Amino acid sequence: MKKLLALSAGTLLLWQAAVAQRLVADKIIGVVGDKIILKSDMDGALADQQRNSPDGTISHQAPCNTMEMLISQKVMVLQAERDSLPVSDGEVEAQMENRIRYFEQLYGTKEKMKEITGYSVYQLRERFRQPIKEGLLAQAMRNKVVEPVKVTPSEVKRYFDAIPKDSLHFYESELEIGQIVLIPKATREMDNYAIERLQDFKKRVLNKESDFGSLAILYSEDPGVKENKGVYVMNRGDKQWDADFMAAAFRLKEGEISSPVKSQFGYHLIQMLKRSGDNVTVQHILLKAAVTKADLSAATSKLDSIRTLIVNNKTTFSEAVAKYSDAQTAKFDGGMIQSKTGEGTLLSIDQLDDPSERDIVLMLDTLKPGQISAPVSFTDDNGRAGVRIVYLKTRTQPHRENLTDDYSRIQQRTLDIKRAEAINKWLVEKIPTFYVHVDDEYKNCAHISQWMAALAKQ
Repeated sequence: MKKLLALSAGTLLLWQAAVAQRLVADKIIGVVGDKIILKSDMDGALADQQRNSPDGTISHQAPCNTMEMLISQKVMVLQAERDSLPVSDGEVEAQMENRIRYFEQLYGTKEKMKEITGYSVYQLRERFRQPIKEGLLAQAMRNKVVEPVKVTPSEVKRYFDAIPKDSLHFYESELEIGQIVLIPKATREMDNYAIERLQDFKKRVLNKESDFGSLAILYSEDPGVKENKGVYVMNRGDKQWDADFMAAAFRLKEGEISSPVKSQFGYHLIQMLKRSGDNVTVQHILLKAAVTKADLSAATSKLDSIRTLIVNNKTTFSEAVAKYSDAQTAKFDGGMIQSKTGEGTLLSIDQLDDPSERDIVLMLDTLKPGQISAPVSFTDDNGRAGVRIVYLKTRTQPHRENLTDDYSRIQQRTLDIKRAEAINKWLVEKIPTFYVHVDDEYKNCAHISQWMAALAKQ
């Protein structure tokens, strides 16, 4: 249910560990020194990669790459302990508090966090203190290995010159684009109207005057309702659902219908169809409180005033984003649209392919670098009406990759390769000093077979 996905700041160790702990049966698939690698570690990492993949798929090499990563991390932790690298209890507690604070903000309250994850704050601290410490130790060891690694201009040139000319990347015109978004809130009257309609739906179902599924098909504003009639299967460990929606769903008994539930997407009526352990099947009806033309007009006027402040140098774009923007990601990206290919804020026109971004392409035709558009109405990814101004920060010309225009990119790739080589060389030297065992299905993985061969020579 893509339209009901909650905002996530990224993959977090805390959540992965929570999911792993929920598996009833587990299996040891690797041992490094006195540390074990569980099948749930592998499954959790692969599932996370699949969730974060643009097309929902992962490479056939993913299990090998993941096992190599898990072994590497264990070796780094063990060597960090040998070398007594400094990771203080204060650092561990600070990481713990940051991650717990993130989940409290995500779910709203400690009680709701416990309801969804199944863990109290105390249980989270006790259960995940050691994984967090190991993560910090591994990072400290990795930093120690790669810190001395540098690249010279001649190495960057040598790397670039070795790339076949017909394989050099061609960069379309690339842009850095920012936006400030205002999402008008519906009036109390519109909120009450949506709530009253849902209460009426519930009454009609309980009185057997209407069928819940039929009402969902007729009235629900969830975009997925045409395909699934508003039916979704959820696991208590899933992190992608809106927290309020999920908490309300898991409070229901089988066959029970909720009262209207407010989420970031609108108001829901939820019916529990089936419960099975940590899995539930629910059906819902979504209604959104309507935003009036007057609400949009007021937001447009306010945003025009904000634009004037920026243009007249009374405030900066980033300051205005922090103070005014209603975009969910604004606190993380400073209002800058992020590349979908990992290039930071540099993106090409064809990356603006989300329905909520396509109108930006037309706006860019009239903007020069450094300019800000007039306010324009749009509909965001959650189906909410809003107003935004668009800031064109930079625009490059189309070109074939070269050392003049793209030196920083080429330099970073050269450094990444050299660091990876340094880490693998370090692992080949260190792994034979530890006991290592992996399941047979991973022994033919490229780096693992290399490491095991080095181990066999000892």
